[in-house]
Amino acid sequence: MAKRKIYLDYASTTPVDPRVFEVMKPYFSGKFGNPSSMHSFGREASEAVEKARVQAADFFGCEAGEIVFTSGATESNNFATKGEMIAIVSHFSQRKIKPHIITTQFEHSCVLNSCKKLEEQGMAEVTFISIGKDGLVSVNEVKKNIKPNTALISIMYANNEIGTIQPIKEIGKLIAKENIGREAKIIFHTDAVQAVNYIDCKVESLGVDLLTASAHKIYGPKGVGILFVRKGTPLKRIQDGGGHESGMRAGTLNVPGIVGFGAALEIAQQERARNYKIVEKLRDHIFVRVTKEIKGAKINGSKIKRIPNNANFIFRDVEGEGMLLGLDMEGIAVSTGSACSSGDLRPSHVLTAIGISEEESHGSLRVTLGKYTTKQEIDFFVDTLKKVIDRLRKIAGK
Repeated sequence: MAKRKIYLDYASTTPVDPRVFEVMKPYFSGKFGNPSSMHSFGREASEAVEKARVQAADFFGCEAGEIVFTSGATESNNFATKGEMIAIVSHFSQRKIKPHIITTQFEHSCVLNSCKKLEEQGMAEVTFISIGKDGLVSVNEVKKNIKPNTALISIMYANNEIGTIQPIKEIGKLIAKENIGREAKIIFHTDAVQAVNYIDCKVESLGVDLLTASAHKIYGPKGVGILFVRKGTPLKRIQDGGGHESGMRAGTLNVPGIVGFGAALEIAQQERARNYKIVEKLRDHIFVRVTKEIKGAKINGSKIKRIPNNANFIFRDVEGEGMLLGLDMEGIAVSTGSACSSGDLRPSHVLTAIGISEEESHGSLRVTLGKYTTKQEIDFFVDTLKKVIDRLRKIAGK
């Protein structure tokens, strides 16, 4: 008999919704044209891409021309940070100063490393602002770090490891006030990858100029992302080649992926409220059972200002890797942090940023739910987790 398999790692990736896959299928074979081609095959593909662009624009509340399709969130975040600096470098070099970037200590690694690279190359100075123990950015902390040369502020909407929701709307309002009378306006970017499924991402209400999203986090395909670029925002492409995406991003478009992304966004918009309630109820059930039934369990980050599918714990006297492997042997998939950092033995930079010690952080576990998760799966997970932790603590003599 096959072992039961339970997937609780939806923050890493999601299965493609069957409805999304059905929409995508024709563009792998019958409708395989290159959207840049002028013949009928190309026009057919181009029309499908533009339909998806309109679907994305409807979701984010922007104009279709403000949507740029990319290969994923990593490219979009690199584009937002590096493309912005390239666009404005001449303005600041004339003044003989470097542009200043504000970001946080617990951004996704593609934002952190992009900012560090810009700093290493001498293209920008960067301030990595601190995070509260509750996993939340303080608007005042952002405000006090703004300088006359601040050119870009990049703050993620929902953290990919602990799920805490940042005050993006409030920061957007702060930046709008700061921009009054400024010669060079501060550009505001948010990585909204983990937020799209569950919370408002209308760019006008957020007050952002740049926004990143990824299809495979919302039951769409891997290998396709979006960067919203507000009209008039200075941004230079970082990938050279043809004039695709109105000259913003070179490379033949991933037509099936883009079509799937558009469909996934449409479904997410229709089902967001329903899915929010389902996963929040299940997540709260995990919180209650784990904290009540497992000694030495602690929830990381705010329980209130948090996306509904994320449960991140520290367990005393047990290694996260041991828990992960023990659960995997029982057919349960979870993680200890970001999938992009798997194999890295260093403590999570997210947990370090909220004040958790290196020793404690090694006992972390991230459990993320999705629209296909059931209560029976959750109860089986908690029952199994208890057994795994008991076994590991006995082995360690705890």
